[in-house]
Amino acid sequence: MSPSPRIPMASPAARQGPGPMPHALLDALAIAVTQRVAGALPGDRRAAGVGAGTELAQIRPYAFGDDVRRIDAAATARSGEPHVRLEVPERTLTTWLAIDVSASMAFGTARRLKWDVAEGVALALGRLALRHAGRVGLMTFGAGEPTLRPPRGSKAGLVALRRALSTGTAVDGAHDPHALADALGRVGRVARLPGLVVVISDFRDQRDWARPLGALRARHAVLAVEVHDPREASVPAVGRIAVVDPETGRRVEVDTSRPRVRARFEALERERRDALASELRRLRVDHASLSTDEDWLLQLGRRLR
Repeated sequence: MSPSPRIPMASPAARQGPGPMPHALLDALAIAVTQRVAGALPGDRRAAGVGAGTELAQIRPYAFGDDVRRIDAAATARSGEPHVRLEVPERTLTTWLAIDVSASMAFGTARRLKWDVAEGVALALGRLALRHAGRVGLMTFGAGEPTLRPPRGSKAGLVALRRALSTGTAVDGAHDPHALADALGRVGRVARLPGLVVVISDFRDQRDWARPLGALRARHAVLAVEVHDPREASVPAVGRIAVVDPETGRRVEVDTSRPRVRARFEALERERRDALASELRRLRVDHASLSTDEDWLLQLGRRLR
């Protein structure tokens, strides 16, 4: 649960936006992402099947109906019969963004809201994907049924991404503990060719997501971006306060002047985050933890590098 805004702190009045994204940092992030996905440029990623490309798949005897332009002169001369050359097809990288839009993402007490950081990460990675003639698909979850927007490339892909992010997060509503798991399962069903899947969420109060995330990791390069706020890890000694869950509306009053209460709060949050990091390591999923009181773009680049 996230503390009520009545706690005295430098709380953002509203959405601050992701902030500036210098080209130098984006270029460094592009190199880091490229290394993680084993190459994002066309020709660097293997695709299913055979087709036009530069990497040899096989050379076999000519069969009726084969394209005569694929006849390999060297193999034909050596064997004395026509042979054709088949290559591994070169395909651009498709990046899938699974973004948490639940009410808890609208929380923030530092430089910006958690949603501001999530929006910035989505825009930065979307730009990098489209920079190399790739495509971007979007899945939003946490506000009712998951919403899927099919992959699009070029300027249309960036416009569609910006329009989807402009709607922001859910204001309130019933909490669905399986929203993340359902969204990951749906991405796995529609993302048939190998690509990059980026999950952007605070991972709070979500269950049964490990199995669908592991299934995605078996086929795709996966990056989990955890967004958190420093006030979620500790509570100041300010007396009695009301702690409210922004998703369920549950309200609990606690006496923060008691050291035992503050220590227990910190221990529970530390255990939750340690368990999340451990599970992502077990699944061999890259994990980037970003805080609302940091330069998120710089931290993301450092984590990936």
